[in-house]
Amino acid sequence: MYLPKAFAVEDTVRPQDFMEQYNFAILVTQRDGELMASHIPLVLDRSPAPYGILRGHLAIGDPQVKDLEAGAQAIVVFQGPHAYVSPSWYVEPQNVPTWNYAVVHAYGVSKILERVALIALLKDLTAKHERGFGRPWDFDPGESWIQKLLPAIAGFEIRIDKLQGKFKLNQNRAANDRAGVIEKLSASDDATERAVASLLK
Repeated sequence: MYLPKAFAVEDTVRPQDFMEQYNFAILVTQRDGELMASHIPLVLDRSPAPYGILRGHLAIGDPQVKDLEAGAQAIVVFQGPHAYVSPSWYVEPQNVPTWNYAVVHAYGVSKILERVALIALLKDLTAKHERGFGRPWDFDPGESWIQKLLPAIAGFEIRIDKLQGKFKLNQNRAANDRAGVIEKLSASDDATERAVASLLK
């Protein structure tokens, strides 16, 4: 993606934190000149160098599984909060509107998971999203009904070999302009716009 230096996230930790927070992402692959995209939750394992490994699963009937089986080059797009910015919020309104947002792109080669690794992925993914509930649902791979469902999905992993973070948050504006944007977005009734204000701060 186009990545001006003012908006580039240079470290690894912030993009990894971002991928974990906004883990419902877009997986994009290409085969025979045709692009394919899926919208799926992913789990990040930070430990493998240089940037970690992403793991997820698709329905076995999804055509994109063939790309993953073939070891396709993939890009995964993680998108956070975003908001329109009016030039009227700047000290000098003779400017143009813009859009503030935060995204991370992860690139790598895909690989299909064996059954044991698929089960570990499902346990991790379920635990991540159930942990905040008073009575979290427990994924038990030993249950016969779950065993019957497992062949219907394909697990995969992508070892990240390139990681780009872009936080476009008015870094190229003067401090008083940024303060005006923060004030307006913080007062918004829209939770997404308030989240952008938090990122700006």
